[in-house]
Amino acid sequence: MPSHLSADRPAAQPPGRGSVDALISQTRRLKGDVDAVRRDTQSDGADPQERWQRALCDLALHQLNDLDEHLAQLRDGPPSVPAPPGAAPSVPAAPPAPRRGSLLSRVGSAEWNLLTDEASWSGELYQILGRDPAAPPLTLDELPSLVLDEDRPKLTAMVTDCLVDAKPIDGEFRVVRPDGDVRTVHMMGEPVLAADGSTASMWAVLRDVSELRRSQRAVNETRDSLQRHRHRAQTEHRLAVELQEAVLPPWRGSLRLPHQGPETLDLAAHYLPSSTSALIGGDWYDALELADGETLLSVGDLTGHGVAVTSGMAMLLGAVRGMAMAGTQPGQLMAWLNQLLDATVQPALGSAVCCRYRPETRTLVWAQAGHPAPLLFRDGTGRTLHAPDGVLLGATSGASYEQAEETLEAGDLLLLHTDGLVPLHDRTDTRTDTVHRLLDLAPRFGEARTAQDCVRTVVEEFGEREREDDACVLVARVI
Repeated sequence: MPSHLSADRPAAQPPGRGSVDALISQTRRLKGDVDAVRRDTQSDGADPQERWQRALCDLALHQLNDLDEHLAQLRDGPPSVPAPPGAAPSVPAAPPAPRRGSLLSRVGSAEWNLLTDEASWSGELYQILGRDPAAPPLTLDELPSLVLDEDRPKLTAMVTDCLVDAKPIDGEFRVVRPDGDVRTVHMMGEPVLAADGSTASMWAVLRDVSELRRSQRAVNETRDSLQRHRHRAQTEHRLAVELQEAVLPPWRGSLRLPHQGPETLDLAAHYLPSSTSALIGGDWYDALELADGETLLSVGDLTGHGVAVTSGMAMLLGAVRGMAMAGTQPGQLMAWLNQLLDATVQPALGSAVCCRYRPETRTLVWAQAGHPAPLLFRDGTGRTLHAPDGVLLGATSGASYEQAEETLEAGDLLLLHTDGLVPLHDRTDTRTDTVHRLLDLAPRFGEARTAQDCVRTVVEEFGEREREDDACVLVARVI
């Protein structure tokens, strides 16, 4: 209320009923839209993003409910008005019981006459504060007795600024109802000036905003939780990337082995990350020159994503390298690898292919554990090597793994890969379809000059991005 008005306030003219009805209709349509979004959001979902969306919908619905009911009261007129200063306090004999959460139970008004020290409250204010309607309204000096201790200075400052400096009141404080319930009240008020310019009374509207503030707290808590979740995810992703980079072979592009003496293998590999997960998976590739002059080739995949999976992958790859360096053959190596994974604290499943290449005889000895078999390309055609028996790592205790032997020729190309090569737009492809697509690349491999050229061909065929899972490809060309 403007401060130049006297205690005798003219009646406000209500707005056009039609325009208010139109606003009410628009508000209710918007409520329906928000509620539809809210119903589509899982209430008990573990995804912080879903909890954030639902909390925002709850807050929006509270705000729209308030707006709807405020507009209805604006259209219908106030249900009760405080008595003018000096008159007997207006106390309804039997106020109707408002429905839970309705506007009538949340908005009340009051006026305090500074000249007579009398007060008048609306019936709704009694309901907000939980006071007996038959009791006299509290004076300004008595009002702080309802307020929490830590909020009393705030109320006192607002009232003092209003009465002394004619400043409008706009603030919140918490009150304790007689039943012990704590409610948050938003108070808006103005001084009412007498003809001589002095403050004659103070008029205020008080609104129970407890549920609204509860919803806002839920939104803030969910937002904070989401921020913490994102921070943890970013930290975990960074750690996983650093761990992966530390474990995977340090060479990039092409590699020729052995380092000393005549070169026998031209090698290249590539890691393709998932586009649907921010976390790093457990795929690996490796090529290692062994002490006896042979070469270790391996690819594998530990199921899952994140630091724990990347750490498990590092453990498996370290075990593969150590056992291979000690001379363990692929079949026995897989059996011990399965035993190692079975003995870990957190159960996990993995797949792998492990090969030992003997350059003197161009012999490849290999074993697999639930993994796609290597592909052999020769003279412009390709085929899948016949896979020896071997179950997934960690699937069963005491599993044994057979091994196979293949004699290679100069110019042969060996391709090892993990599942996950297929992009999202080809997600209906099976493992067999993937193998067929790789075998169809045989003519292009025949024209390639290096192993690195072959890897580029695979990446071009399957795409660098837009895949559901991580993938690795390793190419070895016999020199």
